[in-house]
Amino acid sequence: MGIIKSSFSFLVGMACGVYIAQNYSAPNIKKVTHTGLLKAKQIEETYRKPKKRNDDD
Repeated sequence: MGIIKSSFSFLVGMACGVYIAQNYSAPNIKKVTHTGLLKAKQIEETYRKPKKRNDDD
């Protein structure tokens, strides 16, 4: 009884996830993450402070 009780929420969550993935248009998480990282990199490069030059020569 202990293993069924401890894994019940996991099994219910897995069943709900499978149902949602099959019946609804769920976003591709890998693609969304990649797009977000590219946007963050672009924003960082746009607003980054310029590097200081050492013109001692």
